[in-house]
Amino acid sequence: EVQLVESGGDLVQPGGSLRLSCAASGFTFATFNLGWVRQAPGKGIDWVSTITSDGPKTYYSDSVKGRFTISRDNAKNTLYLQMNRLKPEDTAMYYCVTGPGWKYRGQGTEVTVSS
Repeated sequence: EVQLVESGGDLVQPGGSLRLSCAASGFTFATFNLGWVRQAPGKGIDWVSTITSDGPKTYYSDSVKGRFTISRDNAKNTLYLQMNRLKPEDTAMYYCVTGPGWKYRGQGTEVTVSS
């Protein structure tokens, strides 16, 4: 059974930083592309970033490019999202995703950016 467990969300002031983690199990982690998506209060789900299984290659939405960094540790079956220079509009529930069509998603970790 695929399991994705996010952690690291918190309340942070604008301009601050957070690192999210996603512990994965139940599949061959190193062979899967992984991603982060987010859902702001009252809004739909937005794609944030993807990291491929090979390379790896990384991709970012325009809204986070230059501020967020996605990475993976295949030895620890863990996905990360380093978030710097956070803005109030980054406030959302963050989910790690994997599988075809991002079929698998964790329960999420909440990030609130507010002074």
